[in-house]
Order: sequence, then structure tokens, then C-alpha cells
Amino acid sequence: MVIIFSNAIGAISGMGGGVIIKPIFDFIGADPVEVISFYSTMAVFTMSIVSIIKRIKSGMKFNWRIIIFVAIGAMIGGCGGNIAFNFLLDLFEDEAIVKLVQITITIITLIFAFIYSKYNFKSLKLNHFISYITCGIILGFVSSLLDIGGGPINVALFMLVFSMGIKEATVYSICTIFFSQLSKLFTITISGGLEKYNLSMLLYIIPAAIIGALIGVKASKVLSEDKVAKVFRTVIIIVCCINIYNGLNLY
Repeated sequence: MVIIFSNAIGAISGMGGGVIIKPIFDFIGADPVEVISFYSTMAVFTMSIVSIIKRIKSGMKFNWRIIIFVAIGAMIGGCGGNIAFNFLLDLFEDEAIVKLVQITITIITLIFAFIYSKYNFKSLKLNHFISYITCGIILGFVSSLLDIGGGPINVALFMLVFSMGIKEATVYSICTIFFSQLSKLFTITISGGLEKYNLSMLLYIIPAAIIGALIGVKASKVLSEDKVAKVFRTVIIIVCCINIYNGLNLY
């Protein structure tokens, strides 16, 4: 139920679902942080595939120049974020410290995204391929490090850097999420293998992720730009509260 709801909201808002899945799974506390990271990654990766396929089938046109260069950056950043995540796990013996680092950075990105989406500061209107790659690296690194798939920072950064409307930004955010999570799964597979995870859980995670994505894509077609912005900001507030609660209850 968590994944269906999260991926539906993630597909509408471009957040990817992980920004909701990760803190709720932390709150439930049934699995260690590394396992939660893997489950969240799989759910968000599946959502991104379904969302992209549905949008292509609906005839939506993409600027492939943006997608390709952001994807290159996202894959580089995604690998870097996973390496940083594993470094934190090795550096701190107490898993709670790693969670606290993730929560702190997540809240900072949530505040940035909320402020930008609400007040619409002047955008930069960059269109050079280096700006696309740099943006992709930042987004890939943050999403992989925090296990949130993409989160609100994706949408806000696309709006800020490339002067996109929020509905357009959500589409490119989901494309970025696909490549950043693909690189993270690749890094997980070659670095430690999958034997440490209970893969039977994927029998529930993947179908739930698909259902959530289908609901989200359908809803996003009928919602106006203003409604999507309201969903986006509402989710930010809710997730921020969950993260603060989790942070206060770590010790």
C-alpha cells in the first residue's frame, strides 16, 4: 500500500515515490537501511519505466537532447551517490547516524523545492549540454545518496535551470530518475551482489510499483498545472514532517 500510494503521487508530481517510501519504511523499521534503500530503488525504477512508456504511447514529445545529456550526468551521479552511501555505512558503525545524515539533507532539499515552487523565482534558462550534464550529476548523486529516487529537487532544479513549467519538469524528472536508479542498481549488483536482499519481496514491490505508476500517469493527464503544483507542495510538507519525526526518534 505504501508503494502504490507513493508511486502514484510520485508519477503525478515527478518526485519518483522514493521521497515518500524511504521515510515511511524507516518509520515502520522492519528492515535495515541498506535493505530499505534497495527496495525503494526497485520501486522507483519500476515506476519510472511504466511512466515513460505510458507517456511515449500517449504521443508525448520529448526533447531528447535534454534527456540524453541529463541521463549521462544522472548515471555518473547515481554511481557516485551509491559509493558515498556505502562509504557512510562503512564510516559509521551506528546505522542511525547514516539515517540522520540522509534525513538532514532530504529536509534541506524539501525546503528548497517548496520555496522555489511556491514563489517562482527567476529561472536561468540554460541550454548548453554542459549545464544538462552538470544538472544530471547533481540530481543523480542526491537521489542515489538519499534513496529517494529523485525527489522534489529534480522538479525544482529543472524549473530553475531550464525555465520549465511544473508539468513539463515532472516528465524530465522521471526520465532522470530512470537513469539514476539504473546506475544505482548496476553499482549494487557489481559491488556486493543481490544475495544479501530478500528478493522474494520483489514479487510484491514490482506489481505495487506498476499499479501506483499507472494511477499516477492517468491522474497527471487530467490535473492542471496549478493542481500538480498543489500536490507537489502538499507532499513536500507531509514528507518533511515524517522525516523530522523519524529524526527525533532515532535515539
